[in-house]
Amino acid sequence: MQALIKRLSLTLAPSTVSVTHGILATVLKAAVADRRIVSSPAVGTRLPRVSRPYVVPVATAQVQTLAELAAPHIRGLILTAAGTGMRQGELFGVTVDRVDFQRRSLTVDRQLVNAEDGRLVFGPPKTAASVREIPLPQVVVDALAAHLEAFPARHDGLVFVGTLGQPHSRSSFWKPWRTLTERAGVPGFKFHGLRHYYASLLIRHGESVKTVQARLGHATAAETLDTYSHLWPDSDDRTRDAVDVVLGASADSLRTEEAAT
Repeated sequence: MQALIKRLSLTLAPSTVSVTHGILATVLKAAVADRRIVSSPAVGTRLPRVSRPYVVPVATAQVQTLAELAAPHIRGLILTAAGTGMRQGELFGVTVDRVDFQRRSLTVDRQLVNAEDGRLVFGPPKTAASVREIPLPQVVVDALAAHLEAFPARHDGLVFVGTLGQPHSRSSFWKPWRTLTERAGVPGFKFHGLRHYYASLLIRHGESVKTVQARLGHATAAETLDTYSHLWPDSDDRTRDAVDVVLGASADSLRTEEAAT
């Protein structure tokens, strides 16, 4: 097993090796449960370290440029992504019944997986924690209202569709998105970056780790911190102030007593 991991690491990214090992480990675990083998050789395997690059959020001006230059039928999609942090599949699967304009909220409980013969195929979100209700800022409410006025929802309630009314997919959306990012001056910028942008806004305005975790639908707060910890404001000054308030007051008291004696 260790030799296999070493061989895979020569040609595959560490994250891909980790996923491959995880699938194989699950099969071997089932084999142990079925008493086909005594123990799993996947236990204790050393995996290559997965390096997580720092997230650098796109600037607000660039998000606005993307929305301004976008084709009319995807402008609302971009603003909704930037204003909710939803994943691409979740956005592609938004239906009218999941949007509550009065309460200004959007329910995320599924994602669009495929469309077969014009019939939508939904699947669960990425994790159980991804089922959530997102508060909608007014800019997103207005964008959704304008989008639905210009492009009424399909008979099945699907909000965001292509130019011919077909459901979006990752493959069909990739080319127009690449063209748009090049026109906007951010070539190579991924759609998922709008999710990072949303997270950076929440952090910049003082939201807690737990709140950011809930809005993004992360499984754990650790996942949120692993991805965005470097974006939280530096706490050096607060650390100094906390110590100075306690020890500084004590030191002043001692100096006063020494002067008196």
